[in-house]
Amino acid sequence: MNTQILQFNTDNIRLAAKEILDGGIVAFPTETVYGLGANALNPDAVKKIYIAKGRPSDNPLICHISDKAQIEKFAYLTPFAEKIIDVFMPGPITVILQKKPVVPDIVTGGLQTVGIRMPAHKDALSFIKACGVPICAPSANTSTKPSPTAATHVFDDLNGKIRYILDGGRCGVGLESTIVDCVNGTLLRQGGVPKEDIERIVGTLNPPPQSDIPLCPGMKYKHYSPNAEVLLAIPTADMRSRIAAEYDKRQGKTIILTLGGSYGNRNVCSVGSTVEEYAHNLFDCFRRLDDEGYECIICEGVDGSGVGAALMNRLTKASGGFVF
Repeated sequence: MNTQILQFNTDNIRLAAKEILDGGIVAFPTETVYGLGANALNPDAVKKIYIAKGRPSDNPLICHISDKAQIEKFAYLTPFAEKIIDVFMPGPITVILQKKPVVPDIVTGGLQTVGIRMPAHKDALSFIKACGVPICAPSANTSTKPSPTAATHVFDDLNGKIRYILDGGRCGVGLESTIVDCVNGTLLRQGGVPKEDIERIVGTLNPPPQSDIPLCPGMKYKHYSPNAEVLLAIPTADMRSRIAAEYDKRQGKTIILTLGGSYGNRNVCSVGSTVEEYAHNLFDCFRRLDDEGYECIICEGVDGSGVGAALMNRLTKASGGFVF
């Protein structure tokens, strides 16, 4: 299959929408990361997502919509959910609701709940609207690899596996959406909307439960990982000295991801000057450093408030738990 990167225009949106309605899969941009979309109401099309990504089929998918009014076609709203939807949607947030029978079990990993999100990205909304159906979409990458924040990242992973990639430029947020289980008042995944902002609207959220069943994307399996080994330093007063010592022990090609820290003549890569810039640039940095042949990436940790909580979640997952 020949994979094409298409710029956003009326003809290309129509072409990509036809691919969806014909049972195909299409990669498209959002404000968080690029998604790999299929018609959420077509189980055979949804299966193609799992095959293209090499993704376990018990890992739920998120349904993307273009209008908040569509939610009630696919799920049962609650007053708790409506508070979140009214304030944060469209935006980098996903609400988990009891699903209606129209949503196939393959979309939800067999769960009786479904994740729904409305991106804050005009091109994504134009594409979803043109399709006329909800688009279920995980990140458009090979499963467990860093999420794609540019069309070229998608091409690198899925060339030959999908027909079209809609190119909307670099994603603005760079990390996946926040996921809130609105049935149980639980924060399942930190993401583009900080926990603190949500709790100002609905009160204290419960922590994610211990479960052998993945309740949302990114919960059960190793995620966001480059080929290089990733090490995460906990942010304490002696973090830089610990990172320097760890760097000096490494024999292979090693680099430090830093928010402007000084490490003498050691090899460093600046990921920005703020936590938000770090989050925005993280996955792109991982991919670029893989291309440059690095064997080990040592990452500075950040304070776990605001977007920092989501960033630390991704870094912890990428490291496979190697935190020092």
